[in-house]
Amino acid sequence: MSTTPPTKNTAKSVWHSIIKSSEWRWFQKAIVLIIFFLVVNHLTTRDSFPDSESYRFPIEGFLSSMALCILIGIITEFNFKFYKKKHFTRKVEMGTIVWFMASTLGYITIMYIPINIIFNIVAGGNTEFYYLLIGLLITLLLSFILIGSMYAQDIYNLYKLSIKDAEINIESGPKMTKLTYEDIACFYSENKIVYTVQNDGTTLNTDFTLNQLEEKINNQLFFRANRQIIIHKNAVTQIEKIENGKLRIRLKDSIENDAIAEINISRYKRKEFKNWFQ
Repeated sequence: MSTTPPTKNTAKSVWHSIIKSSEWRWFQKAIVLIIFFLVVNHLTTRDSFPDSESYRFPIEGFLSSMALCILIGIITEFNFKFYKKKHFTRKVEMGTIVWFMASTLGYITIMYIPINIIFNIVAGGNTEFYYLLIGLLITLLLSFILIGSMYAQDIYNLYKLSIKDAEINIESGPKMTKLTYEDIACFYSENKIVYTVQNDGTTLNTDFTLNQLEEKINNQLFFRANRQIIIHKNAVTQIEKIENGKLRIRLKDSIENDAIAEINISRYKRKEFKNWFQ
């Protein structure tokens, strides 16, 4: 059966759908921000309460809040893109998320203090450090809530992608084979050639080294058992304690390969393996 290669129009339509999806995501975030700051600024003073007799729309507070939010949004988006490229594409775990939030709030703090001091000087005010600190703490609290609510879905999608739907291109000379992580049982090295073993036992030779693969793949799913092999968690069917505190690992029965029939893990890596496997 022949397959028709994708046309330019098909590629263009896919690209447009990606752009539309991104635009819709930003539109949703903008709506959430506008509603949030409308509510917050209507609760700051008595005159801003909607049922107050002297009600006045808090235009100054709303605009300044939006301006501050735009700056915070720019900082957060740049930091998110950095973490996405550096960390989230390989692994999404609680420690990385905490570092993302902490570093983002740190950048916001660095931005907030000098800007408020400059605004205070320009306005001719004399704001005490105590009030500056209170304003910073409130800003960080609101930023934490907003960043968490606005990026939770993005981080969750990256988590699903890194665990279930991630793919890797296996290069072998002029050929390239695309495999999902779920298709792969292990990678092993023999005679200076690295092979990919699929769950059905199919073996492909690659142009990678094990060190290069270790940098590419998700280490929540894959573990470098020793210098010769990287195993997938779902491929492990048996763990046996052997002499000198070592472990012997057996993979699925469908993988009939003498080179990886028995996989030994040294006593030095035993604890690391157990923590990973559990």
